[in-house]
Amino acid sequence: MHKSDREHAGLIRMSAIHGIRAYERYAGKETIRRIEAKARPLRDMHILHMNSTYYGGGVSQLLSSLTLLLNSLGIQTGWRVVHGPPDFFSVTKKFHNALQGAEINLTGRKQELYEEVIRENAMRNHLNHDMVFIHDPQPLPMIAHYRKKSPWIWRCHIDLTAPNPKVWNYLVPFIEKYDAVVLSSREYRQNIRTPQVFSMPAIDPFSIVNRELSESAIDERLAHYGIPTDLPLVVQVSRFDRWKDPLGVIRAFEKARREEECTLVLVGNVATDDPEGAEVYRSLLAHRGERVIIQSVQDGALVNALQRRAAVVLQKSIREGFGLTVSEAMWKGAAVIGGNVGGIRYQIRDGENGFLVSSVDEAAARIVQLLRDPDLRARLGHAAHETVRECFLFTRSVEQYLDLIGSFEPDFRLREMKEPSCGGSANPGGPGREP
Repeated sequence: MHKSDREHAGLIRMSAIHGIRAYERYAGKETIRRIEAKARPLRDMHILHMNSTYYGGGVSQLLSSLTLLLNSLGIQTGWRVVHGPPDFFSVTKKFHNALQGAEINLTGRKQELYEEVIRENAMRNHLNHDMVFIHDPQPLPMIAHYRKKSPWIWRCHIDLTAPNPKVWNYLVPFIEKYDAVVLSSREYRQNIRTPQVFSMPAIDPFSIVNRELSESAIDERLAHYGIPTDLPLVVQVSRFDRWKDPLGVIRAFEKARREEECTLVLVGNVATDDPEGAEVYRSLLAHRGERVIIQSVQDGALVNALQRRAAVVLQKSIREGFGLTVSEAMWKGAAVIGGNVGGIRYQIRDGENGFLVSSVDEAAARIVQLLRDPDLRARLGHAAHETVRECFLFTRSVEQYLDLIGSFEPDFRLREMKEPSCGGSANPGGPGREP
């Protein structure tokens, strides 16, 4: 298909950057005016976000949309990534796993490599901004190399329900240098001196992963990757990460398929900051077959098409800081089955707008139930879309960032922040603060 044909089909439509008023159709005029009013006094500020990769996973998706929109609101906002050799990212992946409860052999060599690479990054990056946001553990020690002239915030996107004490105790001295810590849920609150703020992520309805697609555009993407549509699709979209339990998804599918014919599609990518991803991907290839399709691609339009066409979407994580793909699928009216863990529990209300499961058998039973009952799929999908519209749209997240940016005293102390409601949802994830 020629590029112009694809654009006509509504598939790869490289639209202009959307300003805040484009979101009025989803959030309403009052919300947009409130965001513009909150942004106005911050227009002279220069803000920086730093994480570990420009693509792969939810954090890069969030920062891509957030930095563009803040700039369109007149707030100069930059985005940088940590640079390091493969050994560095191997260590930080082990830290990531340990923060989610895994065991680790925390050697002096690992700590030395981690701190040395960050020292090199600090020499290359001159961070004299009015506010600095550091995301996740990879760039966490950056703060130790600057004479701080403005507030620094650590935004941790990880499930901190039960962090490994060795790694946590090693990282706490870095964390406590920050002026605030932002976590996705009160469930992740830790016993530290730094004020903690709680704010859930959200999806951008204009991103290529979420924008509206025509039926012909969906057909074209699925055909491009050779994905059959003669049977109902069961889909999981996520990084190739053991915490996402892709093998558990395959096992649940195999059980469900004995009762209902369907096709499984696992789509993910291997992020530059995740050296384990390629290994996980390779370990799954033995399960490939006519009805088990496993793709490692970076194609937001394919993700969009799959989530719209799927009969069932899974996110069977065993640890999950939030799980942005859950809200992405819910926004499209999909029937979603999620692991009963972490941030997924704040998006899915079991039996109301999706299902929560804790085992392969439970996941298989819910797959069969949904495949047999299209009316149930439609009811759950409608409720899911409304949940995202009320609680997990990008405008809510942007407003919370503006509230946080505007809540620091001249001495960098964080003022008390009002916690907004979330449309009556079970999600408690407004930006409440605890000292």
